[in-house]
Amino acid sequence: MKHQQRGISFIGLLFVGGVLACIGVLTAEVVPTLIEFQAITKAASKATEGNTVAEVRSIFDKAAAVDDIKSISGKDLEVTKEGDKTVVAFAYTREIHMAGPAYLLLKYNGRSK
Repeated sequence: MKHQQRGISFIGLLFVGGVLACIGVLTAEVVPTLIEFQAITKAASKATEGNTVAEVRSIFDKAAAVDDIKSISGKDLEVTKEGDKTVVAFAYTREIHMAGPAYLLLKYNGRSK
């Protein structure tokens, strides 16, 4: 009697392993940018304690030095007033080199609460 084989072939296993490896590398590149975005959002919220634009940018720069934020600085912030509340907005992009001429472009923007 013939028994039908089950499972994945070696070529299929290599293909699945390659796809999982690519996803793992991509994840390892993207996660630090997400962590930095959270740090920028936290620093922007903290910067709203300032009363003047220069003070807000100074507070942000100090928080950026502590959290090792390199993508954006205080001069890149858009500081506005809404009523009696200071609002800090920001936007920036990050490029991640994939292979050859291929890049992954991540656009981040946010504002204080």
